[in-house]
Amino acid sequence: MKKYLFVGSALIIYGMANAACYGTGSLRTCSDDYGNNYNVQKFGNSTYMQGSNSITGSQWNQNSSTFGNTTIIQGNTNGRNWNQTIQTMPGMTTYSGTDSLGRSFNKTCTAWGCN
Repeated sequence: MKKYLFVGSALIIYGMANAACYGTGSLRTCSDDYGNNYNVQKFGNSTYMQGSNSITGSQWNQNSSTFGNTTIIQGNTNGRNWNQTIQTMPGMTTYSGTDSLGRSFNKTCTAWGCN
């Protein structure tokens, strides 16, 4: 099931716990046990998400596109922009970007861990 990763104040969805989704593969409306309601649209190598949380009142959107081994994600959480680039190479994945508070981050992960 889906889980959430916060990069600073930015929400990155990489799984959903008990999400109920309706629609087709390219256009879905979902809600989950955490109060999140969101729409997901897929066009080719791009995914557009827009959502809100009825419990916290937070609003967010996230757009991602994949080109070869690189995924570029741009989002906005409660009016604050953030971005992330994920690049996968044999034996290594690199994550870099700026969180919704304007702080840069960079992490490289291999089979031996992340730094």
